[in-house]
Amino acid sequence: MQLRAFGLLCAVDAEDVHMWDLHGGLRNVGKRIFVVGGVAGGAGAAVKARRVSEDADIVVLERTPYVSWANCGLPYYIGGIIRQRDDLFVVTPERLASRFNIDVRTRHEVLAIDRARRRVSVRNLETGDAWEEPYDALILATGSEPARPPIRGLEGCSRVFTLVSMEDGDRLRGFLDERKPTNAVVIGGGFIGLEAADALLERGLDVTLVEMMDQLLPPVDREMAEPLAAHLRDKGARVLLGEKVAAVTQRGGAGGDGAGASGLQLELASGDTVACDFVVSAAGVTPRLDLARQAGLAIGRAGGVVVNDRMQTSDPSIYAAGDICEIKHLVTGKPVRVPLAGPANKQARVAGANAAGGNMRYAGSLGTMVVKVGDLSIAKTGLSEREASSEGIPHYVSYTHSQHHAGYYPGARMMTIKLVADRFTGRLLGAQIVGGAGVDKRIDVIATAIQARMTVEDLEDLDLSYAPPYSSAKDPVNVAGFVAANIHRGEVDTIEPDDLMDLLEREEIQLVDVRTPGERNRLGAIPGSRLMPVDELRARVGELDPRKKTVVYCAVGYRSYLAYKILKQRGFENVSHLAGGFDAWKMFGGKR
Repeated sequence: MQLRAFGLLCAVDAEDVHMWDLHGGLRNVGKRIFVVGGVAGGAGAAVKARRVSEDADIVVLERTPYVSWANCGLPYYIGGIIRQRDDLFVVTPERLASRFNIDVRTRHEVLAIDRARRRVSVRNLETGDAWEEPYDALILATGSEPARPPIRGLEGCSRVFTLVSMEDGDRLRGFLDERKPTNAVVIGGGFIGLEAADALLERGLDVTLVEMMDQLLPPVDREMAEPLAAHLRDKGARVLLGEKVAAVTQRGGAGGDGAGASGLQLELASGDTVACDFVVSAAGVTPRLDLARQAGLAIGRAGGVVVNDRMQTSDPSIYAAGDICEIKHLVTGKPVRVPLAGPANKQARVAGANAAGGNMRYAGSLGTMVVKVGDLSIAKTGLSEREASSEGIPHYVSYTHSQHHAGYYPGARMMTIKLVADRFTGRLLGAQIVGGAGVDKRIDVIATAIQARMTVEDLEDLDLSYAPPYSSAKDPVNVAGFVAANIHRGEVDTIEPDDLMDLLEREEIQLVDVRTPGERNRLGAIPGSRLMPVDELRARVGELDPRKKTVVYCAVGYRSYLAYKILKQRGFENVSHLAGGFDAWKMFGGKR
């Protein structure tokens, strides 16, 4: 029996690595490695395998017509920022063949894995032909597919789009260019939903964003996501939080599908309706696990393929990389799924190297991420406060507000940094940053610090670059370290905005606003507070009762820290200052 392999005939034994090349006779090609899937995980693994072994026979099988393209760039292609479609293609099958001697077969699907015989069943989606191929090592990089929320009328509707594959991007871009729609609804406020909404706003459309949770971008804490919702509204979007879409129905122009002749109507769970020309369904992604399940590979508690640090599955001859995997979280040590391109690329290198005979290890991930929404960026690394609480880790948080470079240099933009740290050791557990510029640089510095198991006191000492166009002499990361380390050392007592809200509901306290009268009149104040500017505090301290519970606040926390020190040294035993100041209070929206 012989097996088809694109011009090659191979012997029936999977262990026999000798193959007959129809054009050159018998040759030894070394280990036979099959990679299922392309993009970051598959293509990256194949190329790394080639760098490790020049003798390996490497075959990539990809269901779509494209083997390596930038799916993260799709929203920017939709929005017109990336103008040329070809710019999204990282490497072609021809380049993989000529430079790396990799056999790439697009429009080929793996139907099943026979682990006992080390064979895969393959079908050519163009011709319908099916056959078996032997392998020595198999790498699964099947990626994710769009989640399908249970919304009546959503499936099969020609005006409902997803934005995960290149085909998705082509379909939506074609609709936008040809039909010239004027309004859209985006379902889902995660990564894809936010970027899709931003792209459509960039094209001048009216956009409604519907998110079932009470915040955008669920991986971050709610108050850090609040500026995103406010910014989208400022840009003209309608943002509906804590709302579900119940049904999608066709409206107007029966049988027509032009943007002007017909459209969609969305029924919301609240009973309201929203009319639009089309919908982008961005309710998340789910890993493609059918092949792994069919093969009987172990699936873990986090809903992904179980792998070790060599990216081996429960079958040592099968490796996995990318969205389908469970990997170790570098803070908790627990298995998590992190469907992001950065971890997928690193996992691919490890899987490819080891499949070809190498010995690399993948340490794990912090889930470091950054998203652009209009003129804002938001980023996260490590654990959020909510995640630290759910893990039962004793912790505290700090908020700081800093300009991304020297304030006197033109163009300085404010950013808010939230640190999460171990209550007893001060070890960094996580961080979130939202701001207009410089966010990516700072989250990467903090991610490095977390991976190195640094503490908040280590952040104080980081020697970071400074020149007025780039930073301040005290970089925002250093400032975040100063504040968090002060809390850790017990040099100051802080109260977080949500705790202050609870406190104000329970008892009467002495709440002191130490900003200027102009700030208070212009920006508002926390209800029940009294104005006592910090520069007048020493002279007016007699107006306050030192026996009463006292909370002081300013705009961002610096002046209230000074006020705290003044009052503490004047005999106020029960005093604290508001973490992050009035700016942090506003981020909480004045409510939980």
